[in-house]
Amino acid sequence: MNIALSVLAGAAALALAAPALAATKVYTTTLSGAAETPPVVSAGTGTAKIIIDDVASTMEIIVPSFSGLSGTTTAAHIHCCFAGAAAGTFVVATTTPTFTGFPAGVTFGSYDATFDMTLASSYRAGFITSAGGTTALAFSALVAGLDSGTSYLNIHTTAFPGGEIRGALAPVPEPESYALMLAGLGVVSLVARRRRKA
Repeated sequence: MNIALSVLAGAAALALAAPALAATKVYTTTLSGAAETPPVVSAGTGTAKIIIDDVASTMEIIVPSFSGLSGTTTAAHIHCCFAGAAAGTFVVATTTPTFTGFPAGVTFGSYDATFDMTLASSYRAGFITSAGGTTALAFSALVAGLDSGTSYLNIHTTAFPGGEIRGALAPVPEPESYALMLAGLGVVSLVARRRRKA
């Protein structure tokens, strides 16, 4: 039993220390018209991945592909809900009207860009103000929204100016979460085996 507790304590210590060392967080989504509010009828689809580096204060936005849009692209950005906003309020957090360099006037494409989140130009000015007035507070608010699952990526088109495809961004579990879970299952298994022998 002492060995099992030692293993569990060690695994817990590693899992708690790992996030302090980790520099990146990953969020993913699938984009569709059905995810718009209200839903739109569109054959458009896509996927997106956001990589936050909280040490370098960067955000990489990767849209490996989007296609089948009814209209041509006019804008793409991330909407976020953060502490202090009215419940259910989503505002554009990133540059408006669109991510810098996002393909315009197309029905399909891809995108990959990294933003320096210490720069005001990486945000919509109103988001910085709403978050407390500094880029550091805006970055914290955006990450909090991503962590809580209250942010989404939206692509707007000529056919659907309010947004043709969108997807809620969800955190991807960190490897140490899986390691802690496996360690816990191992300890439970070990304790159960010992009880059966006793």
